Amino acid sequence: MQGGVAVGQTVPGATVLLNEIPVGQASDQGWFVIGFDRDADPVQVLRVAAGGAEAARPITIQSGDFDVQRIGGLPADQVSPTDPDLLARIRAEAERKQAGFASQAPRDDFRGGFILPLSDYRLSGRFGGQRILNGVPARPHYGVDMAAPRGTPIVAPAGALVSFAETGLHFEGGLIMLDHGQGLVSAYLHLSRLDVAAGQPVVQGQVIGAVGAEGRATGPHLCWRMKWRERNLNPMSLVGFRTA
Repeated sequence: MQGGVAVGQTVPGATVLLNEIPVGQASDQGWFVIGFDRDADPVQVLRVAAGGAEAARPITIQSGDFDVQRIGGLPADQVSPTDPDLLARIRAEAERKQAGFASQAPRDDFRGGFILPLSDYRLSGRFGGQRILNGVPARPHYGVDMAAPRGTPIVAPAGALVSFAETGLHFEGGLIMLDHGQGLVSAYLHLSRLDVAAGQPVVQGQVIGAVGAEGRATGPHLCWRMKWRERNLNPMSLVGFRTA
């Protein structure tokens, strides 16, 4: 469905194409991952090619069920910043974050599925909801909000390479990104503590940081996000998934 993830297996090293656009190669065991943006069109075509042979499969994408979320009481510079120095800082942070999301580690940790990053939480915001910030329509919310007390440990939902780890970001506060392979990158926002560094490998269940309320947040929670090659995905899509 929109925001969903698909995992497949084919010939090792095969080229994977989505809607005739090359999106990577299968791993040494033939595993690959593809994702469908929150606003993905209803029909997609997956094609794999290797050694002069190929196979194609049409995929029908179900429409997502997205909420409308209203959040008030945010400082003005967290909604519509105007200060030139702050805007320059935001642009610089955006470039660094873009590099983290662009990571494409040669891994296939995604094939084992995900566990939840928090063992105890209250779902305070679903993926894909239209956000109204201080009464002004904003971009959809591309994360899953999981409310929990400040300091609650956050664990890696799957093995990965840390592609980004910084504190003090204007919007996100403490932010960690994990590359689970082939450009499937999950992100953890508003952290009060970071326990890993960029370039570090992590294993499923390893503590990577702690819940906070840093950046644009009205209370302690984890905003859990995921991207695959610029597509915004629902990280819950892989929770509980296992390959045969």
